[in-house]
Amino acid sequence: MPTLLERLSRLQSQSLPDYSIEIEGKVTRMVGLTMEAVGCVAALGDRCAVQVGKSRWVESEVVGFTGDLTYLMPTEAIDGIAPGARVRPLKEDSQMPVGPGLLGRVVNGLGRPLDGKGPIQAEESVSLQGEIINPLQRKPISETLDVGIKAINALLTVGKGQRLGLFAGSGVGKSMLLGMMTRFTEADITIVGLIGERGREVKEFIEQILGEEGLARSVVVASPADDSALMRLRAAVLTSRIAEYYRDQGKNVLLLMDSLTRYAQAQREIALSVGEPPATKGYPPSVFSKLPWLVERAGNGKEGGGSVTAFYTVLTEGDDQQDPIADASRAILDGHIVLSRRLAEEGHYPAIDIEASISRAMPHIVTEPHLQGAMRVKQLYSRYQQNRDLIAVGAYTKGSDPELDQAILLIPAINEFLRQSLSESFTLDKSLEALVAAMTSVPAK
Repeated sequence: MPTLLERLSRLQSQSLPDYSIEIEGKVTRMVGLTMEAVGCVAALGDRCAVQVGKSRWVESEVVGFTGDLTYLMPTEAIDGIAPGARVRPLKEDSQMPVGPGLLGRVVNGLGRPLDGKGPIQAEESVSLQGEIINPLQRKPISETLDVGIKAINALLTVGKGQRLGLFAGSGVGKSMLLGMMTRFTEADITIVGLIGERGREVKEFIEQILGEEGLARSVVVASPADDSALMRLRAAVLTSRIAEYYRDQGKNVLLLMDSLTRYAQAQREIALSVGEPPATKGYPPSVFSKLPWLVERAGNGKEGGGSVTAFYTVLTEGDDQQDPIADASRAILDGHIVLSRRLAEEGHYPAIDIEASISRAMPHIVTEPHLQGAMRVKQLYSRYQQNRDLIAVGAYTKGSDPELDQAILLIPAINEFLRQSLSESFTLDKSLEALVAAMTSVPAK
């Protein structure tokens, strides 16, 4: 039997009312997309609801503070906000419904459906803040991943858990290449993040490039260019978090994010709006700390777990490979694939520049004959490109350079090997067979 004191204590705890007070703040200033609020008790990264009009509330996030001022960035349009608008801190974390019902769906940066198929039938939900894996506990990259593109499979072989950049200017076929990967890859699940793209391109990518077959085993997170900067950031983080969830379930995940540049630009908008000074070509320092934070979330899980193999597209303005974001991305990724505008203009698809591209994991995951064959193709291709103009004007005399003679002999077969139509799929074994056939071909006289 409980003592009298224990019974009284239990009854007292049950009878006490909840005296917790919900503290609200108010908006005092609005500049651009940044709100300044006072009286709001919230930490950096916390979520708040801001009253817009009489009954509408818009979710916002704390992006900075100065003294008693709190800077908020909204996730959607805030037309109609007035001075003194109420700001209510939200106690719960952002949760994303996950499970088998998420496959085949298209959601926005908040995890809300965009495809009109009703609510997501989720078995559970996860927080946007995933677990940070100790780098020493990560499984090393030791297995190949078939992406269905013979030029990549054979010459730039991808490993499970590798993170690569797809460097391209506008209009050279990067979206087409991503769509082919989603349809042809051997990965269990594909997670696609369309960050900051034109709204028209989102629908075209889903319906025309991805198709029903690709969408059935994919999850698409879309945040077009007219979304707020915070929504675009959220979409990129959500894309990575969904990939992490399936990796933790033991799945081999292919993550495709288009694009890492738009993510960096969204962070730049937010940083500049709260007063962070620009450092490199208009980019504040926080941009270059956010890039590795996002990229490092991909990769292999712990031993016995799944993997996230990631491709991040990086836009090179004016095809400038020394753009600050391109240069920073190249340093933190495990390889890069460069798409050439010259090849695209020649009708060569996919327009992969194998001279400028590299897979840093390839030497550790392929056989020695495979590696030597890929290096030989690159050598011959590069030798031909270096002397292309001389050959075109007839200034080269056959027999002057045996290496160049062989390159001239094999370049038609090599170019044919590097081309692939949108409907063709090549497994890793077929890619190697095609590579051997190209290197042993004898042109007809």
